[in-house]
Amino acid sequence: MKVKVETYGCTMNQGEGRLLEEKLAALGHQIIDDASDADLIVLNTCTVIKETERRMLKRMADLSAQRKGLVVTGCMASIQADEIIKAAPRALIMAPRDYQRFPALMEEQFGCGDGGVVLPSPITFVLPIAQGCVGNCTYCITKLARGTLSSYIMADVIAQAKNGLEGGARELLVTAQDTACYGFDLGTDLPDLLNSLTGLPGDFKVRVGMMNPDNLSRIVDRLLPAYTSPKVYQFLHLPVQSGSPAILEAMNRGYRPEDFISLSERLRRASPHMTLATDVIVGFPGETAEDHRSTVEMLREVRPDIVNVTRFSPRQGTPASLARNQIPGWVAKERYREMTKLRFEISLEINQAMVGKRERIIITERGKEGTSIGRTSSYKPVVVQGLHPAGSTMEVEIIRSAATHLFGEPR
Repeated sequence: MKVKVETYGCTMNQGEGRLLEEKLAALGHQIIDDASDADLIVLNTCTVIKETERRMLKRMADLSAQRKGLVVTGCMASIQADEIIKAAPRALIMAPRDYQRFPALMEEQFGCGDGGVVLPSPITFVLPIAQGCVGNCTYCITKLARGTLSSYIMADVIAQAKNGLEGGARELLVTAQDTACYGFDLGTDLPDLLNSLTGLPGDFKVRVGMMNPDNLSRIVDRLLPAYTSPKVYQFLHLPVQSGSPAILEAMNRGYRPEDFISLSERLRRASPHMTLATDVIVGFPGETAEDHRSTVEMLREVRPDIVNVTRFSPRQGTPASLARNQIPGWVAKERYREMTKLRFEISLEINQAMVGKRERIIITERGKEGTSIGRTSSYKPVVVQGLHPAGSTMEVEIIRSAATHLFGEPR
């Protein structure tokens, strides 16, 4: 069959979508890019906010009306089966924790092709390392979908990484709901995994995905030495969500604003050029003007390179969705606009300071209008003129900047 795996959402989903493609190809099915030409669609869903959920349901309904074969995977498959059936009554549903049964289900329902194939590795290879997390944030539907922490056996993760690198990958994107808690259930930890990954032969980089401050605090003494490897991007995604102690407590985040500030300072002392990314939710139930101002002031103090701003979205089944003190939409929009303006101001100032510097970048993708995009050692995107081979490296001088990226000229 001609199969399109259509993936939405986080890096974890992207990595799992790739694994599903590999399983289908091994059964002899043809993986294609054009959904309109597919016999079967695997819709790998995201449901992190209400707007995304609506998009997913509309897409299911559209595909169902086309009478294509449809398998729904991802987070919606875990917790919203009833909604899926309403939108696409004939769809097969498979939750992420059941992916080990995916090949058997596909063979049973759709048969096999004439001989399996091995897909070539992408330049950027997503490496999932765990399902679930150890937190209980009051707003998070992902915890309901993914459950408690279940780390993947390190030997299996390393074997996947080897396969990716041997297939031509130049980047390994280590991903989980919270990478900092990797191995807590196995008697190991993220630093051990990083040391094993960077010990593999080859010229490649490892980017570590999101980690929560409370769990990073438990491993930071061992993580910082692992980050000194030249194979590790000096990039860390540390979501704070709010600068208000009261809101963090209502979110059940397990740390205080000063903990986030202290961790950020320590990370930057250890790696002055580190790219620090964070997340902020505005309009959380009960958030006062003073709470919002605390978040603004904290961002001004810490000055993260990247701030992902999201308006609170009540998700069914989470405690926060039942809170009585919901914030009016127009208030949340105003706070979102202010926070977005601030994040671009900070990012632009940081990036402007890089103009004139020289960087070695790995070309990772095509850009717009005859350009290529590469990544610096701190994972900052650099746009260069010309179509350069993905995976190649070059020395560039940063000639100008924008809030979200840099512009380089080969040297």
